[in-house]
Formats: sequence, structure tokens, C-alpha cells
Amino acid sequence: MSKMKLLLATIAVVAIGAGLWAYWRYGTFYPSTADAYVQANVVTVAAEVTGRVNAVNVAENEKVKAGDVLFELDGTLYRNAVTQAQATLQSARQAKASYAAQIEAANAAIQGAQAADDAFQTQLSRVKTLLKRGDVAQATVDQANAAAAQSAAALNAAKAQLAQARSAQIANRDASKVAGADLATARTNLTRTKVVAPVDGWVANITLREGSVVSAYAPLFSVIDDSQWWIEANFKETDLPRIDAGQPASISVDMLPNASLSGQVASIGYGSGSTFALLPAENASGNWVKVTQRFAVRIALDPSDEPLRVGASASVTVDTTAK
Repeated sequence: MSKMKLLLATIAVVAIGAGLWAYWRYGTFYPSTADAYVQANVVTVAAEVTGRVNAVNVAENEKVKAGDVLFELDGTLYRNAVTQAQATLQSARQAKASYAAQIEAANAAIQGAQAADDAFQTQLSRVKTLLKRGDVAQATVDQANAAAAQSAAALNAAKAQLAQARSAQIANRDASKVAGADLATARTNLTRTKVVAPVDGWVANITLREGSVVSAYAPLFSVIDDSQWWIEANFKETDLPRIDAGQPASISVDMLPNASLSGQVASIGYGSGSTFALLPAENASGNWVKVTQRFAVRIALDPSDEPLRVGASASVTVDTTAK
């Protein structure tokens, strides 16, 4: 009887040892962690212009599509800005034709002044020749000199008018560009009075109400992007040598007990959780105790119809045999 008990005890010890060995081997090839959470991109919604809220078209936890109007601001001031910018641009365009006409007139005046100057210069040269022969008096030469000087001054004045008209035309061209840019900005600002959903997803943390005054780029609420989901699993540093990108993983989410999700290791963090903590651990003390650190491993989830929610607790097991 004692031999039977000894045999049974031996078998029990062997079985327990084998079970522990199998459990250790399984944990070696299939590292797992319950320190994992469902994650998705959370997009902050903010108005790009300042104004009073006229209408709020969505509610908390409502499903929206990219491009849906979330809320609208009073656009009175921005419509007025568009009207003013249009008038300024129209005025600049009308002035453009006027400056072109001034340049054309200045060119014609230069041609006339040039012809007159050439004639007076020729006359001056002729009377100077006649003076040398004694055929004319000095007074005639003086009169020709005065006429030639006047014609030269008239020519210079015409050239100055042309330069002034061209300068005004360039200034008008620049003013037209500025007016066009102002109009484009005014139209953009008017468009931004309607704030649209940046992505498909669910509205979260919205407290916005009609009549509220919002400032440009001030965060108002969020939209949880449903296009991409992943698990942020915090594995012990001793598990990392066996985990590589691309390895398959099985995931269970606490809030979905009947769902079995799958995914692949996408990346492994290069900093432990304590590294990015607001108050990192201070280890320079005499009673220091070594603690196994954890590193974030991102698990990309395969497409699924399960109703996932950001921040939900999950458990992850990685198959390290698939390398």
C-alpha cells in the first residue's frame, strides 16, 4: 500500500512538474499581457475663425461622416468682408484700363514732342550755319536756342509722364494681386464658418451650444476616427527579445467577452512607460529595488465589425513562433 502511495505521489509530482514546464514553455513562445488598451486616432475639432455659434448639428456619441457639418458660426462679418474685398478688386481692375490709356497717351505725347524737338534742333543747326555766313542776326540764333530748349523740356516732361504712368500701372498690378488675395482669404474665412467633420467617426466630449462664442483654433470637442484601430499592449521587457513586427496576435477585449480579435505586431516602442511619465521614478537611492519595465507594443487590428471603444481594456497574446 505504501508503494502505491509513493508511486501516486511520484506521478503527481511528475505531472505537476510537466505542467509547470509546459506552462513555462507556452509563456516563452506565446508571451501575453493583460496591460493592454484599445486605441484609435482622436481628432480635435476647432473652428478656424472666431464667431458666435448659430447652430449645432451633432450630439454626443453621434456617428458622423467626413464632410458633415458639425456646427455653424454667424457669417455676417465674413460675408461683409467678401463684399468689401470684391469691391476693392473691382476698383483695381477698372483702374487698370485707365492706367493703360494714360500710358498710350504718354507714348503719343512723346512721339509728338520728339518730332517737335527734332524740328527745333534742325532749325537751330541751320540758323547757326547762317550766322557764320552773316546771313542772320544773333537774335535769330537766340530765338532758335530758346525754342530748342523748350522743345527738349517738353520732350523730357512727356517722358516723365510716361514713367509716372508705368509706375502707377505697376502699383495697380500689385494692388490687384493684394485685392485678389484678400478676396480669396475672405471667401475662405466665410467657408470656415461651417465646421465639418474631418473624418468618419463618433462625436465625443461635446458641450458646445447655440449662442456660444468660440475663438479660432480653440479645441471644442473630439471625433474618434473609426478608420483605424489598434491595441497598445504593455509587455515586460523580458518578453521583447522574442517579439518582432509582423507576428500574429490574438486579442480579447473585456467589454466584448464573446469576441475574438486578431492582429499583427506593428511596432515596438523605444521607451518604457516610466520614461514618458510626468514624474519619472527616482532610482538614485539606497533602498532601490529593481522593477521589470514595460514597453508599449502596438498591435494593428484586423478589420472587424465589433463595436470597439477607445480605452477599453484588453488582453494580448503574441505568437512568437511565426517569425
